[in-house]
Amino acid sequence: MPALRNSKGRPFFAIAPMADVTDIAFRQMFVKYGKPDVFWTEFVSADGLCSAGREVLLKDLAFSKKEKPIVAQIFGSDPEHCFKTAQLIAKLGFDGIDINMGCPDRNVEKQGAGAALMKNPKLAQEIILATKKGAGKIPVSVKTRVGYNKDQIDEWIPKLLEMDIAALTIHGRTRKEMSDVPARWEDIARVVKMRDKMGKDTLIIGNGDVSSLKDGLEKVKMSGVDGVMVGRGVFGDPWFFNKKQREIPIEEKLKVLVEHTKLFEKKLSGTGIKNFAVMKKHFKAYVTGFDGAKELRVELMETTGAKEVEKVVKTFLAKKESI
Repeated sequence: MPALRNSKGRPFFAIAPMADVTDIAFRQMFVKYGKPDVFWTEFVSADGLCSAGREVLLKDLAFSKKEKPIVAQIFGSDPEHCFKTAQLIAKLGFDGIDINMGCPDRNVEKQGAGAALMKNPKLAQEIILATKKGAGKIPVSVKTRVGYNKDQIDEWIPKLLEMDIAALTIHGRTRKEMSDVPARWEDIARVVKMRDKMGKDTLIIGNGDVSSLKDGLEKVKMSGVDGVMVGRGVFGDPWFFNKKQREIPIEEKLKVLVEHTKLFEKKLSGTGIKNFAVMKKHFKAYVTGFDGAKELRVELMETTGAKEVEKVVKTFLAKKESI
């Protein structure tokens, strides 16, 4: 996968695609404070991109050159729509296309997409084939789990590796487990061995419960993966991938929260793409672990825009300095 092979050294680190999280404002905070080797977008519906609502969904695929290399993630169960979507994504200048085959969201599964594809390997292969055909020269990858209700590595993973995909991201839990149990990196290690035994060049990316760069590197040593994808571990921490890691002062964290909120409003809520309430899921991640954090979060959750957030934070910091 060119976007990954060209990263400086192994292993590489990526931000996981997360719905209503990995938007352009979120990604740009990491560009400024600690850029990963590769970004993933939020997933976008292939059916939607082939419908009358296409123009609205295209806004979710907006990115800046500073975010490159960047991979667009899609979901769907119609090979023809995946083919057309891949053509579109290639034209938009993305460095790769990733197909979601692990999302447990019921609405996604009802469409036969996401985790539901683990129950239909034949369709999964058809989708990969169609996406590769539409993508042309840009690489196609898949993100999935170790199984649906139980461990299905031996049955499911070879079906994906047979398709010679550029990369395969493995979340170390089943669909049934959601995120309720610890991720099993020993299962991810099994996938690495399976790839090697099959003689494939597919890059294996491990995902699940990575709490820091150091933790990620330890998991690489244990599993043998080529790269690490981090999801919840990066919440409220745009410094996560900064190799000069340090303890971030509360004042700095809160000022960056305000900066993030302003950017979210400018790029998304202020233009009608997303509701401001979406930004509030980040407040708890930024505002935690210090005296007065709970009270500050309560105040922030009542705000309706970036100016109010800035005012609340300034008042809090002023009180803190006067103590």
